[in-house]
Amino acid sequence: MKSKLIAASVMAVLSLGLSGCVISVGDHETDKSHDYWEKQQDKNRSLLAGLSLSMTSEQVQALMGTADFSEAYTKADSANNEQAIKVLFYRTQWAKGDGKTTKDECTPVVFKNNRLVGWGDTALQQI
Repeated sequence: MKSKLIAASVMAVLSLGLSGCVISVGDHETDKSHDYWEKQQDKNRSLLAGLSLSMTSEQVQALMGTADFSEAYTKADSANNEQAIKVLFYRTQWAKGDGKTTKDECTPVVFKNNRLVGWGDTALQQI
């Protein structure tokens, strides 16, 4: 009986000691993660410099990788022809230390009818 009481007491003390343990998975606020985001942004900026107008969406994605955000829609041009518009957003700058990527931290890459027509804020405003 006494050994069971001692064992229960030891277990209680150990469980109280472990209750304060926390495993940190991390976010981009830590130094290691900040390096990751910084490297990713630098890589994306460098890859943007390798883009050429009229590349296909598939060619851009093969070069740049998966976009952080994407949007697509159709609209009529001045001759009333349907145009497919697609915008991919790649993270290229740090705006907030909130642990989340937002569009204001990204550079838009704009396609019309699956052809690259530009990138950056000016290209986005032209569609």
